[in-house]
Amino acid sequence: MQPRPNSAFVHDIRVTWGDCDPAQIAYTARLPWFALDAINAWWATHYADAGWYEMELDKNVGTPFVRMEMDFRSPVTPRHILKCHTWPSALGTKSITFRVDGVQDGTTCFEGAFTCVFIIADQFKSRPAPDDIRTLVEAHIPK
Repeated sequence: MQPRPNSAFVHDIRVTWGDCDPAQIAYTARLPWFALDAINAWWATHYADAGWYEMELDKNVGTPFVRMEMDFRSPVTPRHILKCHTWPSALGTKSITFRVDGVQDGTTCFEGAFTCVFIIADQFKSRPAPDDIRTLVEAHIPK
């Protein structure tokens, strides 16, 4: 996976006891949830306070996932804040890929790539990335 840019957005997640399994580490299934929460926070911070909920209902723009890929490096525990470094890494005509690196106490716990396609939400029909989103995302993709 590509190196993390210094400009990556950081979303903090407090991992709790309820996120963990009997081995006292986060359930594997929670790790994609943490990453998707960070991507939603990226949208909410950068796109006119519009996370996925507002994008779907208010802007009629959906972004369903078509691919998720994660590499696990170190266990996630409740001992430290999970810092999810999040950034758009690629933008196609009708798709966007985000990278999320989950880091606790300076140690990378997971790296992931998450690809979505753009749709007209109320029709569930494919569409190109809206111009305002294209302009926004292109400004945040590392060169």
